[in-house]
This record gives sequence, structure tokens and C-alpha cells, in this order.
Amino acid sequence: MFSSLRLRLAALICLAVCSVSMAADKPRVLILGDSISIGYTPYVQKMMEGEAIVKRPMRANGQRAENCSGTTYGVENVERWLKIDGGDWDVIHFNWGLHDMKREDPKTKKPSRNPDHPRQADVETYEKQLRAIVKKLQQSDAKLIFCTTTPVPTGVSPHRDTTDPAKYNTAALKIMKEHDIAVDDLYTFANSRLDDIQRPNNVHFTPDGSKTLAEEVVKSIREALEK
Repeated sequence: MFSSLRLRLAALICLAVCSVSMAADKPRVLILGDSISIGYTPYVQKMMEGEAIVKRPMRANGQRAENCSGTTYGVENVERWLKIDGGDWDVIHFNWGLHDMKREDPKTKKPSRNPDHPRQADVETYEKQLRAIVKKLQQSDAKLIFCTTTPVPTGVSPHRDTTDPAKYNTAALKIMKEHDIAVDDLYTFANSRLDDIQRPNNVHFTPDGSKTLAEEVVKSIREALEK
């Protein structure tokens, strides 16, 4: 009886050790981004299951994803996010822009539908803060992939100009070129098929749309891992 128990215990210990060892051998991927990335991250995790450990910021209870919001919030929290699950990332796939361009009431600082209200961060502020974020990300020694901000349709709330993504992406791409950072151009990819993957009058995507974006994200991550 005792011999049988010892054998079972040894088998369980071996299984636990082997599982930890196998997980340690897999590349580690961190996804940082807004609600668009929250939509596609579960699909990325599923597609890369057994191939890589894919994480993103989560709220304190661990049950819901944390929105990385705009660059103002990003600058304040990126160092915390880099330490998630012990850090030591092989690839970081990141995006900022969608929140920076949304309008805010200058008095309450709440999201606004008024196109005359200021953006959360204008293009110049966005560029400055994104540079600061990139500098901190580079200290991780991970391979970096910047993801362009996806298109904004008309009539969204809070207000964003349909031309904003192109302006913010242009500023971001200048930074990425200077630092030789890979780009996952989801803006161009999504723009040619918006009617099929994006919700009407909404910056967000349908479940199938998020899955489609995830396929592109996985391609960019695999390419980075192969280099």
C-alpha cells in the first residue's frame, strides 16, 4: 500500500516538474493595448497554445483584462506591466493611439461626443509619451512589435475624427522606424475589410473580426520569434 502511494506521489511530482520545465522552455509574449487588443488577445492565446505563453495586463481580481488606455496612462504603468508574471519577455506586441485621440470634456475629463472638445492627448503629446514608453520597453530586451491603430468609423462615441488614426499612426511609425521596431499594420489590414469585421458605427470588432485580427497578430509574433 505504502509503496503504491509512494509511486503515485513520485509520478505526480514528476508531472509537476515536467510541466514547469516545459512552460519554462516556451517563449513568453506580452500584449499591451486598448480594448481592441482585449478583443483579440484570447484568440491569440488559443492559437499559440503549446507554442508560447501569451499574457496581457489583468485587473486586480485577475478575471478581467486591464485596458492600457492612452499613452498618458501607459507612461505611468508600463513598468508595472513589464513585471507581470515575473517579466522576462521574448516578444512584446504593443499599441497606443485609440484613447489618445478621443475627445474629453475639459472640465470633467470625461469622454465627450463634442468634436470641439480637446483630445485626450494631441498628436505632439502622443508622440512624446509614446517615445517614453518605447524607451522603457526597450530596456526589457524583448523583441518589440508595434501595432497600428485600427480605423475609426463615423458617428462613434466618444468622438474621434475618421482621419485621426492615420495622423497618430504616422507619428508612431516615425518612432518605430527610428528604433528599427517591427510593425504589425492592423490599420491597413482592417481598412480593406471593415464591413466584414467591424461593428457598425463602433471602433470595436465583431467576435469573428477579433479572431481575424488575432490571426494577423499571431503571424507577426511568430515572425519575431523566428528571427
